[in-house]
Amino acid sequence: MKKQLLICLLLAFAGMALAQTKSSKKSPPLTEASPESQGFSPERLARVDDFLQAAVKDSDIPGAVMLIARNGKIVYWKAFGMADNQAKRPLKRDDIFRIASQTKAITATAVMVLWEQGKFRLDDPISMYIPEFKNPHVLKDFRYSDTTWTTEPAKSEITIRQLLTHTSGLGYGVIDGDERFKMMYHKAGVVDLYSDENVTIGESVKRLAKLPLHHSPGEKYTYSEGLDVLGYLVEVVSGEKFDVFLRKHIFDPLGMSDTYFYLPSEKASRLVAVQKPENGQWVRYPTTFYNPDYPLAKGTFFSGGAGLSSTAKDYASFLQMYLNSGELNGNRILSRTTVDAVLSNQVGELFPWDDGKGFGIAFGLLNEKGEAKGGNGSAGTFDWGGYFNTSYFADPEEKIIGIILKQTQGTVSDETSSYMRQLIYQALDD
Repeated sequence: MKKQLLICLLLAFAGMALAQTKSSKKSPPLTEASPESQGFSPERLARVDDFLQAAVKDSDIPGAVMLIARNGKIVYWKAFGMADNQAKRPLKRDDIFRIASQTKAITATAVMVLWEQGKFRLDDPISMYIPEFKNPHVLKDFRYSDTTWTTEPAKSEITIRQLLTHTSGLGYGVIDGDERFKMMYHKAGVVDLYSDENVTIGESVKRLAKLPLHHSPGEKYTYSEGLDVLGYLVEVVSGEKFDVFLRKHIFDPLGMSDTYFYLPSEKASRLVAVQKPENGQWVRYPTTFYNPDYPLAKGTFFSGGAGLSSTAKDYASFLQMYLNSGELNGNRILSRTTVDAVLSNQVGELFPWDDGKGFGIAFGLLNEKGEAKGGNGSAGTFDWGGYFNTSYFADPEEKIIGIILKQTQGTVSDETSSYMRQLIYQALDD
């Protein structure tokens, strides 16, 4: 009996050692507060209601959930329209959305958790941990007739930092801007984005490692499957399945109880349908290169670049951790100095969209030029979005979070995401 008790205690201590550490700080979890208490005008926030109600009425979107927080307090959290028009199910503010590329920032955070543990350096070659990436090659010639190709050696190895910043030279298969890479990735069986197939992230990443690069590592910014590679790196270095690692080190400590790769059966009814406009109606998006119902499967593929589903409040808790310099509810996810590095421009002039933005570690970053345009936030604001029409931003200076979640494909008249920040900042009254 004593021996069994000792074993249980040792296992418990082992689990505690793996989980995130406690912090001397204890920022409270997100709770709701009045807009006035956080420097917002209720009358001006009502303009958000009017805007989103009009977007639903005009069929620009089937529905949306929008959340605004400041200083760790939720001042606006509402749902508009329908979660599933064909099923006549109204959207609720705690419904679950496929967040696609919003997964990338979570994967990057997991990588930085392990980096803080001294498991690797950011400028280590990825081949030190995933040997299949040794001696990368760059595409030289491609024959469309039989999808064969020739290559030349890359000028350097791919580093972990380059995978975090989309400068590795890898591509993105189905959504790649180069048709040649679409064909190569498909032929090799590389899984893009999300899947309900019986394949693991390790199997897909090893297939990817055999393919040529767009360019030598570090030469350009090319949006890629680098975060999928890093999801597998988390498995290799930690010895845990990627979904388990995220649950233990990020989701549970932050109270993100509705964030999953594949939903538990008791939460399936809260998944919002992916919809598209057809003959003046909103209908469910069909299966194309992916099954839009993949979060309901018992899947094995944990896409570090696009696989998660979540809620507005869960994702706001994740962003609040960053605004708190790496801590929430007394749980230290990252140190203050690590957060500073994550939110620093990592790619310099390589970022292709010089519209007032740069790029950090899996986040877009607003610079002074972007701030001067107005309505975008303060310099240092970080952001990104997802394939199914979701987007977010967090402003470290103003301590503001804005999230808008929708689930659409094929829309052409939706401007709700582009107006989100403008509507939020005009409502300030402090």
